[in-house]
Amino acid sequence: MHEMGIASSVLEAVKTEMQRYPESYPCKVGLRIGEMSAFDPDALRFCFEAMIRDTDWAALELAIEFCPRRHHCHACDHEFIVRDYDFRCPQCANFAINCVSGDQLELAYLEVEEYGPGTVGAKSTQ
Repeated sequence: MHEMGIASSVLEAVKTEMQRYPESYPCKVGLRIGEMSAFDPDALRFCFEAMIRDTDWAALELAIEFCPRRHHCHACDHEFIVRDYDFRCPQCANFAINCVSGDQLELAYLEVEEYGPGTVGAKSTQ
């Protein structure tokens, strides 16, 4: 299950980023996962929650944004979502296309809350 490795990498990235904000607590980490990335969002969430259970980060929320497969047509410059493995451009029926989205796996954002003196609430780092 490679979702465990990804969950571990996400937590390492959060740990690294939190070193920049010592008076803060991580509240939410957001990932973008493309439909072609071959990751199961439910399995990833399960692994993530298992890794933070009974730790100081047990309340850390994982948000997952699913990104559909998108292609760009060279002939008419149209960008479209691929449905049912039909790679033809829906505007001009051309097959001269390239994939522009749907294979990503990226850390999109980290929300932290400050708990030091004079705090004003949540802060987002991107």
